[in-house]
Order: sequence, then structure tokens, then C-alpha cells
Amino acid sequence: MDGKKPSDTAIHDHTYRIFPNDLNAQGTVFGGLIMAEADRLAHIVAERHSGRICVTASVDSILFHAPAGHGDNLIFQTMINRAWNTSMEVGVRVMAEERTTMQKKHIVSAYMTFVALDDHGKPTKVPPVIPSSKDEKRRFEEADQRRSLRIAQRNI
Repeated sequence: MDGKKPSDTAIHDHTYRIFPNDLNAQGTVFGGLIMAEADRLAHIVAERHSGRICVTASVDSILFHAPAGHGDNLIFQTMINRAWNTSMEVGVRVMAEERTTMQKKHIVSAYMTFVALDDHGKPTKVPPVIPSSKDEKRRFEEADQRRSLRIAQRNI
């Protein structure tokens, strides 16, 4: 099975405009909206990498660093970090872009694990990830550390 580079399947700047119906009582975007969009986009990356139907197996963390508000653009950057036997970790970074100044701030980071399924709904092998850039290599190594923690937490 040939490996794939993270850049081959990444989503670099999916943009979502925040409208009034996307806001909570504080006037900031609902966290659940960001989580749902992140899951959808990470799912696409996992399926692009594996070439199979994938399901979300876990979400390690979703860290909200700052709020975004009405009229801001959310810019999602989504990339596979590492693949193991049947599972893959996909990282999501969300930026908020202020609509008039175009200034960006990092507002959310998330790590999600997906499992590829065969035609019978059973886990199936996925291609390896071939990191090439310095950042891809760092994310590749860090993903293995997070996987070890996930496995350890499952056994508690």
C-alpha cells in the first residue's frame, strides 16, 4: 500500500462566515458549530487519505483559545498527522478572520481519530503517512505520543 503526503489530502482554508443565527447569548459563535464543522472537514481528509468510508473514533481535545463573533470568517485548516493500521489522526486548526481588517487569530485546535471501514463495515488497513516538511514531521511524531495517551486512557 503506497503512502500519501499530508499535503495531498489536506484542506488548507475552508472558509465559513459567521451570521447572527450562529451566535450564542454572549454574541460569540457556538462552540458546537465549530466542532461539527471540524468533524466534517476532518472526516473528508480521513476519507481522502484512506480511500474508504471513515467514522470518527475519538476526539482527543478541542481547545478554544479565543472567541469569534458576528461577521468574522472562520478559516479551517485540516490535515492528517499520522496513520497506523486502521486508524488516522487528523488535526484541525481554526482561525478567525476579522472581516474589515482581515486580521487573523488562532481560535481553536483539535485532534480527531478516524477509522477506515471496508465494504462490510469492519476496520480496514489505511496507507501510511509520508511527512515531508519540518512541521509535518513534528506533527507525525506528536501524533504517536497522543495515541499512546489515548490507549492508556482507554485502559483505565
